[in-house]
Amino acid sequence: MMVNDKSFVLGVLTSGGDAPGMNSCIRSVVRTTLSNGGRVLGVYGGYEGLINGDFRSLSAREVGGILQRGGTILQTRRSERFLEAKYQREAIRNMNSAGMDGLVVIGGEGSLQGAHALAKQGIKVVGIPASIDNDIWGTDMAIGVDTAMNTIMDAVDKLRDTASSHSRAFLIETMGRGSGYLAVMAGIVCGAEMVLIPEEPVSVEQVASAIEDAYRRGKTHAIVVVAEGASIRTSDLAKAIDDLDVGFTTRVTILGHIQRGGSPTAFDRLLAARMGIKAVQALLEGQSDVMVALQGRNMELVPLTEVAGKKRSANRDYIEMAKMLAL
Repeated sequence: MMVNDKSFVLGVLTSGGDAPGMNSCIRSVVRTTLSNGGRVLGVYGGYEGLINGDFRSLSAREVGGILQRGGTILQTRRSERFLEAKYQREAIRNMNSAGMDGLVVIGGEGSLQGAHALAKQGIKVVGIPASIDNDIWGTDMAIGVDTAMNTIMDAVDKLRDTASSHSRAFLIETMGRGSGYLAVMAGIVCGAEMVLIPEEPVSVEQVASAIEDAYRRGKTHAIVVVAEGASIRTSDLAKAIDDLDVGFTTRVTILGHIQRGGSPTAFDRLLAARMGIKAVQALLEGQSDVMVALQGRNMELVPLTEVAGKKRSANRDYIEMAKMLAL
């Protein structure tokens, strides 16, 4: 597909878990394509929408007023069927019937693997990373991370008020089944006594010791941020700590899916807009089987072969920072 091709049609879909900023990215893809003379077909329901041929034309007006909205107007879901070759062929057949020349996939690591599967079969496809866990290899930041981080920070700040009032230790569980990024960053910006992450298993005794130390130093509360993928379940940890009698009684707060929602921050809106523009430009230049990535301040293209099957772990420097500042 060439830049001077004024009759091209691009598809755009969102897949996997929703992330704040997806709508900004959709808007960017649509308006960049229209500015270059093309058309956009929105694929509704992720890869299931490809399989079912659920395509709808998107105009500039239809993506107006969505910048501030969380979630995704295209809806999203996980598709077990798309893992099978016959359903991939059905999706490709639907794309060809609709005259789709290229596809932009916005989603997490599993969604990007799906994009790679299509690219291997000749479809022009570019991926955009969107995952609040920030566990996608090859990019410094994914869409939705900053908003989720701010949501966690706001929640922890409020919980600290009640923790201090009642002289308690709060165990606050964040998302992060395979990556401790959100928990580590929350620990730093919220001043937690300890952070528990999948990358570093800890014992009940280590956690209890940190909480007891805070009590002995005269603190009125203790905050422990626990990634959901940590080696100890949050509820089990709370019971074990209470049994050890460390001074504070414990309370558990699981933030859950509240971390996915909400109006995207300025950072996420801008990141999503830049990534959407870069994805369309890449397709117009004939690029395929790549992911748009933020590296430093720049937008770069990373081969999907390098992204698929890899996970980005929490930065070691930040892990050490969280420990040092918890003193």
